Amino acid sequence: MEQTFMKLIGEFGYLGIFAALSLGIIGLPFPDEILMTFVGYMVHQGMLSYELSLLSACLGAICGVSVSYFLGMKLGLPFLRKVGPYIFITADKIEKSQVLFQKYGFFLIFVSYYVTGLRHIAAYLAGISRMKFRYYMLVAYTGASLWCFVFITAGKILGNHWRRMQEFMDQIGVFVPTLIAVMVIAALVAFKIKRSKAKRKESETEQQGGGSMEA
Repeated sequence: MEQTFMKLIGEFGYLGIFAALSLGIIGLPFPDEILMTFVGYMVHQGMLSYELSLLSACLGAICGVSVSYFLGMKLGLPFLRKVGPYIFITADKIEKSQVLFQKYGFFLIFVSYYVTGLRHIAAYLAGISRMKFRYYMLVAYTGASLWCFVFITAGKILGNHWRRMQEFMDQIGVFVPTLIAVMVIAALVAFKIKRSKAKRKESETEQQGGGSMEA
């Protein structure tokens, strides 16, 4: 597998990282996490730029979830059921993912990146359900960027031991991603509340200023 990654990145460079992440999200059977961890390892070896690797991976993932969303919105569930088996998205996976999506919505989109199979379906279901794109974009793009950051950075830190990341993910399942999702959502809510209070205070100050001028 390492030789395959080396050949891909050796021939296509950052464009290869972008393409692999895009097609992997859309549904092609590509080991996204292993690739990104290996990219981090190559950064550690000085063969790739950390910033450009992150940018290529994030843009690739964002492109993939955007294409999947619009395919779901335009072509609907029949398309996913018809094409799904060809890209390893079975009817059983679709049904289970639909149940989860109806229950958890935005939260599922954020966490789905860390669950093989689920991340390939979540974006399609968001489009099929006609979720507002601006809300989808906020959650999906944030989740995609964080996902890329986690694995590439882990590979960079682990260096020659980069393979341990996959073993670690197999052990923890979705626990850590779920914790990360909760923390990010809490931070966004806190930011929104803080901004709302600042606007209210600004409005009150303007009103007081207007009253003083009238007096």
